[in-house]
Formats: sequence, C-alpha cells, structure tokens
Amino acid sequence: MQGETRMMRVMVTGGSGLVGKAIERVLQEEGAREGEEWIFLTSKDANLMDLEETRAVFQKHRPTHVIHLAAMVGGLFKNMRQNLDFWRSNMYINDNVLQTAHEVDVVKVVSCLSTCIFPDKTTYPIDETMIHNGPPHDSNFGYAYAKRMIDVHNRAYFEKYDRRYTAVIPTNVFGPHDNFNIEDGHVLPGLIHKTYKAQKEGTALHVWGSGRPLRQFIYSLDLARLFLWVLREYDEVDPIILSVGEEDEVSIKEAANVVVQALEFKGEVVYDTSKADGQFKKTASNTKLRKYLPEFTFTPFPEAIKKTCDWFVDNYDIARK
Repeated sequence: MQGETRMMRVMVTGGSGLVGKAIERVLQEEGAREGEEWIFLTSKDANLMDLEETRAVFQKHRPTHVIHLAAMVGGLFKNMRQNLDFWRSNMYINDNVLQTAHEVDVVKVVSCLSTCIFPDKTTYPIDETMIHNGPPHDSNFGYAYAKRMIDVHNRAYFEKYDRRYTAVIPTNVFGPHDNFNIEDGHVLPGLIHKTYKAQKEGTALHVWGSGRPLRQFIYSLDLARLFLWVLREYDEVDPIILSVGEEDEVSIKEAANVVVQALEFKGEVVYDTSKADGQFKKTASNTKLRKYLPEFTFTPFPEAIKKTCDWFVDNYDIARK
C-alpha cells in the first residue's frame, strides 16, 4: 500500500459478527501477510456508542488500520419497527469510530455499508455514483441514511485531512455465524432457521411475503476475501460495491427452494402474502469491482447455501437465533 513499511495493526470492530468471523476464518485458513497483526473486537470490549469507551479501546490497541463492521443491524421487520433507533445508534457508532481513528492517526478505515442505502426510486443496475440521488426505501430509512453518512464522513476527512477512509457496499451477505433469528434476522438466515424448524416439527414452511422480490446474495467467506483486498490494495476514498454479477440475482422464492433442497425439507411451502415484501429489487453493478479483479471467483449460490445450512445444523445450540 503506497510503499508503506510500518507494521499493519488491523483492528476489526464487530469482530464476532457474520463478516468479522468470516475474515477471521479466511486469515486462519490462508494466513495473515507478514507484518500484519489482527485484533477482533466484540461488544464486550467497548460500547462504541460511547465516545470515551471508543477512545479507550483505540488507545489500548493503537491500530494503524481499521475494518469497521460494528452496527445496529436487523432484517426488514425490525427496521420497520425501529427506524429511529437504527438512525441514532449507527450515527453515534460511526462518528465515534471515524473521529477516534483520525485522532490516533489510523492510516486507513474500511467501513461496511449496504445496498439498502441506495435510492428507492432509481434506474438499474445501481452503481457507486448513485448513493445520494434520492431517498432510500421507507422501510429502513433510519439505517440507510446513517450508513450513507459514512460516505459523507469519508469524503470530509479526505478533504480536510487527506485521510484514506473508504467503504464497501456488499449485497445481501449470508454464511456461518449469521443471526438466524426468525423475527429480526435477514431473509436467508431466517429462511434457514424456519425450514429447519418446520422439518423438525413436521409442519409447513411459511415464507413471509410473495417470494417475488429479487436479491443478489454474497457468501460471507467470499466477502471476507474481498475485504482483505480492499484493505491492502484499494486506494480510493469513493466506495466500491462488492457483489456477484447482475446475472446471479435470484428471487426470494428461488432462494427458498435452494434452502429447502439443502436441508432436504419435504413438507409444504406456503407464501404469506399478508407480510410486506420490502423493496422489490436493488440490482447492483459489480463493474467497478471487475475492473480491479476480473478473475475473482464467487462460491456458487447452492454450494454456499449448503455450507451455511450444514454449519447451522452442526452449531444449532450456539448459533445466534
């Protein structure tokens, strides 16, 4: 990175979550590069909504680089209930982390955004230039606006202090260590847990919504490898979408069918159209990513779903749910 020679001490906020665990696993399997030291924080290490606790943990570890994953997160229905909480909590967390990173002279911060930050009324596919072109979907405007502000933060730190703070925008992430809570989790882990329960109890599988909305899903281990590349090699302040291609977009119904096959569920599948669908589509372009990494190979969706389902079954007692 720009001829940098000093030791890289990388601190990961939200280190016990879906993406943090995936990064940790990739580092274990592939090995950290020489000169890298990694620290994975959990909520037990510091309440990042509190500025003094944030400063204390940064002073303790003195990172040179930060991967910022910590956030208040949840699925569609939790967002719909708690837009104000999502806005306030994430604004506090993000401001504390970025300001403290600047205070202790962190060289680079890579924050994690989401495709839900994009305008609801837009043209497709969406790309990195379109983040601020209009309001996000009403269902999760609190979270979406708070995440958008990271991009504003990053540009302001670059303008005033020449800081190379940037952000990635993954599409829907899933994998081992996800939150499989049926009420408040994201669509795929919720589907996996519901299918597992329906199989055990001999009941029908009830999928919320029509099954028609379209999504791009990225396996957490693939995303982890891309995060490492962004940290080590990507030198832009402007964000970058990390996603499978537009051709790999699937409907919720197609995703449910893959989960059903992976868990060998034999019962009836019922779509509850009284439940909200949320945003119908948010197709993202990975053209910018492909310009940098034309040969990167994503794990095929059925294979990644099978690995995630197997992990959930094997770790049912300790999985977040």
